[in-house]
Amino acid sequence: QTCVVFSEELKCWCRAVIKSIMYCTDHYQTECFLVDYAKYIFVKSKDIRIALEAFMQIPYRAKKCRLYRTKPVTLRIDFCEDTAKIVPAKRWDSAATRYFQNLLK
Repeated sequence: QTCVVFSEELKCWCRAVIKSIMYCTDHYQTECFLVDYAKYIFVKSKDIRIALEAFMQIPYRAKKCRLYRTKPVTLRIDFCEDTAKIVPAKRWDSAATRYFQNLLK
């Protein structure tokens, strides 16, 4: 379900999909995917609202997508042999994700 959350970083209300909820010391905190900015943020439960129908009719500015047949790789360093190789990985690491996001910008 899509709802509206307040982003401290963007200083505005944004449409979001809630991914997970966790309890902190005195409040609940939720991980949300901002559908118009394609980024994940954490917000307090008090900063979540039900979206008005008119607000939900606006098309999303960002869409989740996949790169067809693009496989994650990682750099494996062997200190004993003093070599480095690019090898297949099970998931994208943070450096590869950051590099790809910089290419898109």
